[in-house]
Amino acid sequence: MPKTRDIDLKKQGTTPAERASSGSEIASFLKDAKATTTVARAGRLVIALDATMSRQPTWDRACALQGDMFAAAGKVGHLAMQLVYFRGFGECAASKWVQDANALARLMTRIDCRGGQTQIRKVLRHTIDETKRKKVQALVYIGDCVEEEVDGLCARAGELGLLGVPAFIFQDGREPHAETAFREIARLTGGAHFRLDEGAPEELAALLKAAAVFATGGRPELEKLTRGGDAGAKRLLAHLR
Repeated sequence: MPKTRDIDLKKQGTTPAERASSGSEIASFLKDAKATTTVARAGRLVIALDATMSRQPTWDRACALQGDMFAAAGKVGHLAMQLVYFRGFGECAASKWVQDANALARLMTRIDCRGGQTQIRKVLRHTIDETKRKKVQALVYIGDCVEEEVDGLCARAGELGLLGVPAFIFQDGREPHAETAFREIARLTGGAHFRLDEGAPEELAALLKAAAVFATGGRPELEKLTRGGDAGAKRLLAHLR
């Protein structure tokens, strides 16, 4: 039996029209990502988004907030980022590794929410595969719910933790089951869990900037930022201890 990849770059649509539309969107998504360059020695940060229909009510707000996050991450030098998103029926896509945070923000605003279940396992599997090819320093995940078997997610999270890749989980909303799962994923990877609605946008952008600093220079650079009075770095470092 042929071995299949755990993450697909094309949607397995239910109709020819859906497949054609999705294929066109993803082709454009990847074409735009190729327009930017990657620095070979840059730290690597995977930024993953849940784009299923449950996020539709807050998607515009989240897009603006996540755009601020990308901008904050883009201020950190020597950082390569990869955007991953999932939605619909088995659709999960990943961009090229790029350094242009503005390009990632533009790509994100072109993604619309579609009904479907969460595919967090694919995000974790993809990050594991990427770091086995070349070290990934951190995963940032933004989502609101968990519709998968949690023990299976924890197994993947544990594997990611063994590879030394912390997951920084930003939860949109307060769904209790999701919070429990997200906190466990963060714990197993040595990362941290935060709520998108627990602080002002600038505070959360500062947290992503701190995650980006961690991805480029590790704990020493994060501690240096903390000594300079950076609140986001201080909060992130407190969760990493």
